Amino acid sequence: MAGIVHRYPHFGGRGYRQRVYVERAKPLEQYTTEELYARFRFGNADIKYIAELVRPKLQRRTRRSHSLSVEEQVLIGLRFYASGTFYQVVGDNIGVDKSTVSNVVKAVSIALASLVNQFVSLPKDDQIAQTKHKFFLLGNMPNIIGVIDCTHVHIQAPHEMDWEYINRKGNRSINVQLVGNADLIITKVAWVCS
Repeated sequence: MAGIVHRYPHFGGRGYRQRVYVERAKPLEQYTTEELYARFRFGNADIKYIAELVRPKLQRRTRRSHSLSVEEQVLIGLRFYASGTFYQVVGDNIGVDKSTVSNVVKAVSIALASLVNQFVSLPKDDQIAQTKHKFFLLGNMPNIIGVIDCTHVHIQAPHEMDWEYINRKGNRSINVQLVGNADLIITKVAWVCS
């Protein structure tokens, strides 16, 4: 047995490496609301509101192993959604590994999707079959219960917090989302600052 221990020195001991933790970025502390809008498409208050909505699904029971806070998870998800870039790039910006970004984006997406009934209204059960039939007759499209589109409605520059209304092209607008049915009736309207 002694020969084995000498031959393979790592066999006798555990050989653990000490973990090195990289300092993570703290966007909520280091950026102004305008800079947060530019990077995450949401301001400080909006990000905190989203974090409170998904907190029951994303809260970790411990801070062991430097687990991510709910706010950090939401920021990673929002950064990925806003930039449409690779996990590696998002991870480099926030200070986490790309596998962490992958896991967090999945968890945040599932948490947000679980809230869909609070924010999206679809036809009721008795209307679904009728709506599907009308869309099929209209355009030979099966299983459609609504159509959706978004547009930017240009506005005059407001006097207060005008930076909230600047869209990606540098114009001031409100982003409007409409949902319609087969009878050309708008069933849902939502708008946000650009």
